Amino acid sequence: MSKPEQTALVERGKRVLALEAAAVRRIADGLGPTFARAIDLLAAAKGRVIVSGVGKSGLIARKIAATFTSTGTPATFLHPVDSLHGDLGIVGRDDVAVVLSKSGASDELFGLVNQLKRLGVPIIALTGDADSPLGRQATVALDASVVEEACPETLAPTASTTVALALGDALAVTLLEVKGFRRDDFAALHPGGALGRKLLLRVADVMLTRDLPTLTPDRPMRECVVLLAEKRGTVAVLDGDGGLAGVVTAGDLTRLMERTDTFLDLPVGDVMTKPPKATTPDELAGAAVSLMERHGIMALPVLDGGRRRVVGIVHLHDLMKAGGV
Repeated sequence: MSKPEQTALVERGKRVLALEAAAVRRIADGLGPTFARAIDLLAAAKGRVIVSGVGKSGLIARKIAATFTSTGTPATFLHPVDSLHGDLGIVGRDDVAVVLSKSGASDELFGLVNQLKRLGVPIIALTGDADSPLGRQATVALDASVVEEACPETLAPTASTTVALALGDALAVTLLEVKGFRRDDFAALHPGGALGRKLLLRVADVMLTRDLPTLTPDRPMRECVVLLAEKRGTVAVLDGDGGLAGVVTAGDLTRLMERTDTFLDLPVGDVMTKPPKATTPDELAGAAVSLMERHGIMALPVLDGGRRRVVGIVHLHDLMKAGGV
């Protein structure tokens, strides 16, 4: 393929992306009170969100239902035709429906729409024509219109499905913020994935708690050198009450050896870093990793949080291996 041919293909791709981005921007700029009304309906619903659509709109509806569910709002996709053959049983009077249709005039939708109206279920329409039959029957109609599709001759839904998907995301994310959905809530719904492990993993899950390398400030550095070699390069220094007074690391030892070769009898208290960086058992693993990376630390003492008693030591390598980053 020649370079001009490659350039022409790239330009076609850019045109599609630019057109769809412009379509989303136009909808975003026109968002108004009807969107707020839709959020009110979703937040007030005691049941589930029923999401429906036909064809390409149905595919987008499935993804929107999944987004609602993964962000703390129970939702399910209902095919409008199947709803008339027994599946309507999943719909309750406490539910709210989100119905997608570019034209708002798809015949397959109206059996479901009539049943939703009969049950008194509020309907949020995502449609390209607010004055369509669907738009007129909906409790709230959100504008999902596009000036043109990205497909030549506007044959295939492209920009319109992108706009519908973006509107669905806007509804789900705004709703989760209104409901106070937090990182921990998200992690609890995604326990099997890497993101869930990152959000759920805490220092207590990884820290070492037995045979901790500790010394008091009056002990000689010769004892500290042995512990640094045996216990992965970090020693916690404890005061008379057992609280954390400082730390000595392999890096501290290296810098000390560069200054003097008569250091073995020096008291640990003269060498230790103070005040030391530390963490707590309940701290998220990701936060502990961030602290270590910012300060170039390979391990942190873990404190009980109250009396600053050392209850463990957590190492960067162990956190990374456990999925804390």
